[in-house]
Amino acid sequence: MSGYSGNRTHDNNVYSAEVTQQAAYKAASSQAAVKAADIAFHRAVKASAKANGIGFDCNTQALVELGTGGV
Repeated sequence: MSGYSGNRTHDNNVYSAEVTQQAAYKAASSQAAVKAADIAFHRAVKASAKANGIGFDCNTQALVELGTGGV
């Protein structure tokens, strides 16, 4: 797992998002599929952070860099 927030619910959500991301990487047949996996990961982590009262600026920035405008 990337790190521990101290919030078990959020940490579990991040872990699940990472497992899903890794599975998507293994199945990816193009760079677009890898990018989609990264976007899905950061969106999931951002949503969990928001729901659990944890900062999510780094995920917003990652989504901006992935071309989503931060959403």
